Amino acid sequence: MLPIANLNIRNLYDNAAEFFSLHSPTWSIRAQSSDTSGPNSPIPTNHSIPDPLSRDSLAGLSPSSMRRELDVTKTELAKSRADVARLGERCKMLEKTLKETREMLRARDAELEKMRREREKERVLAERRRSDVGPQYQPHAPLRDLHSRHSSLDIRHSGLSNGYTNGRPTPNEQERALSLAGSDEERARIRSTEIYMTRTDAWSGAQVLQAVHDINSEILQFAASATELCTFDRNSRPSSSRSVQAMHDTSSRLGPNFARILSNRDHSQDPILVQLALQGCVTICITRALAAFCMGFAAKSDTVLSQIYSRMFMTEPQPTSSKWRALTHRQIHVAYPQLVEYSINDLCDTILRWSSDIFIIAGCLSYETTTATSKDGLRLRFGDQVRRIAKSVTRLERVTREDIMSTCFDVLAVNHSDPFDSNGMSDAFGDYVASRGAILATTELGLRCTTRLRGSESLEAQDDDVTMEQRMLLLPKVVLESVLDVLA
Repeated sequence: MLPIANLNIRNLYDNAAEFFSLHSPTWSIRAQSSDTSGPNSPIPTNHSIPDPLSRDSLAGLSPSSMRRELDVTKTELAKSRADVARLGERCKMLEKTLKETREMLRARDAELEKMRREREKERVLAERRRSDVGPQYQPHAPLRDLHSRHSSLDIRHSGLSNGYTNGRPTPNEQERALSLAGSDEERARIRSTEIYMTRTDAWSGAQVLQAVHDINSEILQFAASATELCTFDRNSRPSSSRSVQAMHDTSSRLGPNFARILSNRDHSQDPILVQLALQGCVTICITRALAAFCMGFAAKSDTVLSQIYSRMFMTEPQPTSSKWRALTHRQIHVAYPQLVEYSINDLCDTILRWSSDIFIIAGCLSYETTTATSKDGLRLRFGDQVRRIAKSVTRLERVTREDIMSTCFDVLAVNHSDPFDSNGMSDAFGDYVASRGAILATTELGLRCTTRLRGSESLEAQDDDVTMEQRMLLLPKVVLESVLDVLA
């Protein structure tokens, strides 16, 4: 039992010696070596453990080095706090976007259900009209115009209604009705009127609304990606004629107030204003392209067609003006088959050029090469993404011009000179700060539906004689000067 007791005492001594050597600057194993030295000593005389927190090591640091380490620590702490605040703001924006997406999906489902009910009601009414008119008109669309002087009422008033069996004419009475309807020219005129009076839509309002939402998402992705990969330097803004021209052009598009903010502000820490400016430029570019009667068509001819359609929209029934618009737009593309590709390329080039001007006045250091301009640098990185946006816009233009007969859809963006109106637009940062100040840019497109209900059919019709129904299906989102309070 004695050797085991000695071994336990030695282990206890070793652990105690190591503990005091690490935590006491005044106690040293070497100081105790004289008492424990010998052939049976448990700890060698040359064994010592340095203490990193000893007074000697702390005394070796100079005050300047300690102050420098303290400053470095404070700087890192400030950066960490700034990153936490910025990530918190982005988290709030993502939560807001998720909430809006859910509301949009619920609204879309409600719109789809409403459109389904309306189409079912129209189908039932069409079947009832077919059963009243007769089987010879069943292959055609509902004949709303046959309630005019060219309708089947003329046949009934001619005394042929007595030959009907169970509400339907016999084959002999059908032949007599056709013979009394007039010559071949009269029948052809009736059929052509049927084409113009149709209200059948290839796309529903919910589908058009979803297409606008998709374009807004693509614009946001492009602006965020281009800004994320760009580095900024406040002192790198050149004073060449190119930068002066970029400043002038951007002022005409986004307004001199926003252009001045982009030019004077340091974007190296948070380039969110550059992203918002990119969204604003792309939305303005798209709305200007969609304002034309036919994208890519000659300016003078397009202006004439726009004036004709505007006048026809005010003086003719809705199906008539819509059908003329659809036929004219389709025949233009038949006559110029390369017009779609030209429109896509022109829209892509405009978006890249306007985006390049924004990066120049904001002090961007990227997208530059020795032989290419910044526009070509943007094309190399984001050419496919911008082309997808242009294709989506041209597809939406074709649908709204050719496939919608019951109404007229307009894609909207707010001008920087217009006052803020909460009924016609929404503040993108309204949940974070009170809306105030002038409009800086439109970050998301809106959608409006305009339908002519009734009014005078004469060429001298005044605006007061026409009844128009306008519905805002999607409010455009704008950025106000109050956003600077959030980013301060």
